[in-house]
Formats: sequence, C-alpha cells, structure tokens
Amino acid sequence: MHHALQDAWDAFTAIPHLGLYLTLGWLGYLVGLGLWIALQKREPVATLSWLISLAALPYVGFLIYFVFGPQRIHRQRLRRVRARATLPVPPHGLHPNPDAIELAKIAQATTGLPPTTATHAQLLIDGAAKYAALLEAVAQAREHIHLEYYIYLPDRTGTALRDALIERARAGVKVRLLLDAVGSGATKRRFLRPLVDAGAEVAWFHPMRLRWFWKRPWLNLRTHRKIVVIDGRVGFTGGINITDEEDERLRSDAYRDLHLRLEGDVVHELQLVFVEDWAYATGQPPLKLHSPPPQPGTVATQVLVSGPDSSWEAIHRLHVGAIHSAQRRVWLVTPYFVPGEAARMALTSAALGGLDVRLLVPKLSDSRLVTYAARSYFDELLEAGAKIHEYGPRMLHSKALLCDDDLAIIGSANFDNRSFRLNFEISVMFRDASLVAALARLIQSECSQAPRVRDDRVRPLWRTRVPEALARLVSPLL
Repeated sequence: MHHALQDAWDAFTAIPHLGLYLTLGWLGYLVGLGLWIALQKREPVATLSWLISLAALPYVGFLIYFVFGPQRIHRQRLRRVRARATLPVPPHGLHPNPDAIELAKIAQATTGLPPTTATHAQLLIDGAAKYAALLEAVAQAREHIHLEYYIYLPDRTGTALRDALIERARAGVKVRLLLDAVGSGATKRRFLRPLVDAGAEVAWFHPMRLRWFWKRPWLNLRTHRKIVVIDGRVGFTGGINITDEEDERLRSDAYRDLHLRLEGDVVHELQLVFVEDWAYATGQPPLKLHSPPPQPGTVATQVLVSGPDSSWEAIHRLHVGAIHSAQRRVWLVTPYFVPGEAARMALTSAALGGLDVRLLVPKLSDSRLVTYAARSYFDELLEAGAKIHEYGPRMLHSKALLCDDDLAIIGSANFDNRSFRLNFEISVMFRDASLVAALARLIQSECSQAPRVRDDRVRPLWRTRVPEALARLVSPLL
C-alpha cells in the first residue's frame, strides 16, 4: 500500500508545469468562491472574513462554505404565506406613543405579525419555575399541545415532560413535538418511541440526510425557538430549553435564565409561528386549528420572528430601533454579546447621549471564543459611558432588552450575528409598565451581584488583549 501511494505521488509530481496548473486552479477556486460569497450581498466585513478564511483552504473551503456558510431559505416563505392564511388575524394592540407606533409598524412590516395583547404575562425566572408551570399547564390540556425546542435532552427533566405528554396523548390530546436535529441530537428516537406509540407526532427540524447533500444540508441553520402552545390559550416562550442543565433544583451550576408564560390573543401568534415551522419541517399542509374566542387584554405585545428565510433581520432591527427610541435607560442582558455595526453604534450613541446603558453578560460563557469576542467590545462601551457587569459563577443565559419604563423584548435571541441572521428565533416585545418594572427589578438584582467591569482593569497582552483581538476578527462569522 505504501509503495502504491509513493508511486502515485511520484507520478503526480512528475506532471509538467504542475506548479502553474495548481496556481491557476487556486486562482479559479478563489474567483468562483469569491463570486458566490459576494452574490450573497452580506455585510462587507463578513464577506471579506469568509474570503480571507477560505483562501487558505483550497478546494476544502468550498465544502466548508457549502455546509456552514450563510444560506437563504426561499421555500419556507411560500409555506409561511399558506400557513398564515389558516389562522385569524388577532386584534391590534395598544399604541401609547409615536415611538411605539413606529416600532410596531416596523415589526409588522418585517414579520407579518400585527400588534396584539395579552391578558396575562408572567416572568418565569430559572428552570424550576418554568418546568413547574409547564407541567401544570400540560396536565390541564384538553385539545392539543404544541412544542418546539432547540434542545430537548433525555435526562430527568426531559423524561418528566415526555411522560406528562404521554399521559395527555393517551387521554386523546393531540401532541405535536418539533425538535431541532442538531440541538436535540442526543435525544434518540427510542427515547421518544413511547410518546409516538401513545399517539403523538414528532418531527425534526433540518435533519441531515446524506442523500440530499447536494440540496445543501442547512447544518448551520437551526431553530433556536422555544415555543409551547396549549389549547391555543396558554403559551410559553423564552430562553429555557428542556434539560437538567437549566434546573437549579438538580444542578448547582444550572444556567440562570428567563422564560415567559402568556395568555390571551398573543398566544394566537405563538401558535401561528409553530404552525408555520411544523408545515415547513414536515412538508405537510398547514394545520387547521380551532381558535378560542378573542381575549383582548391590557398588556400590549407583539411577537417578533426572524431567520434565514427573511432578509429583514426583524429581531435585530427591533433591538436597534428600541435602543434609538430610548429616552432614559437601556439595559441589555445576553449570554452572547457580539454586536454588529448598527447595534454597537446604537448602544454607544445611547451612552454618549447620557442614557443609563447597562450590559449584563456572563463572566465566562460556554464558548471561550465568544467570551473573548464579547470582551473585545468592552473598551468602546466603557469609554462611551456604559456600565458592564459580568455575572457568575452560574452561566447567564437570559436574553432581554429593557428601554425606559415601558418597553421590553424577551425571547430566544442572543445579541449576536448567529441569532440575528442564521437561527430561527422568536421574541416578544412588550409595552407594559408593570412587566418592565418586574424585569427591571430582576436585572437590578443581578447587576448588584455581578462585578462591574472597570476601564482600569489589568489586561495582560498574551492572556487577554491578543485573544480578544483575534476573536474579534472572526466575530462576523460567529
């Protein structure tokens, strides 16, 4: 075998003008890949980052970009139009001021989802509160239970929810569970078999199928959404997945996180998002569901969705718009802070304008690269006058933006390129003083326990400054 390989290598190197052919091939590769990337019309920084990174990987870079590069999904847009026609349009919500009207119009124009209201909106802090409320609502289901999760693990938490769903399915409740094929990849089908045997339906979002590899695998495009809708009346969404890693009763190092329990007309829109995703993942016609009577409430809400099936980056756009509209304060909580140019300018402008700008991030996230990238932006924010707090020792996983006294955005989206452009995300925008006050108390409490980052902190060259600078170079790709 060794001699055969050696003979093949000798024959290859003996080809006349081999160096010229390889050079021309490499240049052709660069031109072809460069045109492909340029035609995506992404930000110049991201485009150049991809080009520089892949230039050093002749031919292999093509495969990397094919699998992990930015991708647009066009077929889902058609399914979304069909699915949207199956549910009634919920009534419009409240518009307390011109800024609220403008943000509501932007949200509706970029997502197709109009403002609505909730009769009840509850913050669920950490996994124990979320799982208790979820299991209680599941037990009361009478018609259907729809669930969509990025991570669902077959541990104690996952087993408890699966068994609760089995009990409801056997009682005649229609259960549909949509899981991301990468985030929930550790959940084997045999774990879900008892649920399917009980009559539930299980679907996988963007599963990898080698026989369809030529259609692009979409390995890098995941549903990061967490949605539960029960009987069209009660909804859950936010940042908490189904895993023991987020239950502080089971683990002392469980993630610090935030979720929502909602009732009222806003649940119709959560239902709509699930119906769209289910139709897309299964290839089936959109579900036709009986909707409960309208329940207009006093909490003004608007569901925000974004993903690679839209170029509007709705959640990103609404974050930036909300920051620009703030008059007094901007408090941002995120586990992954890798802002783009627009978001960075919005935050620094708010701080330079004298607003109370606070950023709460984990002291050490579950990605060291993202931690270094986030810290590379600290100096600019501190110089502008922002306050930065690093939460620990538990991993901070909450995702929330608070502006002034009446606006909040809570959901699944991190403050980074992946959430704003690559993942399918969902958030809820609120115009409600009571809920914002509760969120403000939570953030204030967490900031009081999180050391503040000082602009005179010690930053050794090789341990901090160099890693941060290098991580920032690849931040457009994160």
